Amino acid sequence: MSHQDVVLTIPGSVGFVRLARLAAADSGARVGMPVEDIEDLRIAVDELCFAMSQGAADCTIQLTFRVHDDAVEVFGTTTCAVGTGELSELARTIVSSVVDDYDLSSGPTERQFRMRKAVPAG
Repeated sequence: MSHQDVVLTIPGSVGFVRLARLAAADSGARVGMPVEDIEDLRIAVDELCFAMSQGAADCTIQLTFRVHDDAVEVFGTTTCAVGTGELSELARTIVSSVVDDYDLSSGPTERQFRMRKAVPAG
């Protein structure tokens, strides 16, 4: 399998980010990640979604979970106008310690992120 995509669109409010965490957990399980790595993936999705929407209910976040044989990639976009779209120093530390790599960018009308978590070798 080269990859499979699951697309999820949710309101930006904190309560709906739970759905994104569930999709992250399912994606990690599909590639055979250990439970600890699945939890890391969920944490990263949570932090990045919050950075994009700041929990605003009137925002919409679109997430694409791309499941590869050996990794999960998550792409997120929003046109939410609240907050800075930046991770706090603590959130940057958390996200960089739980995923292999990530990018978060803000433009004049859109914010987006990309992250990748590989299945550990062995």
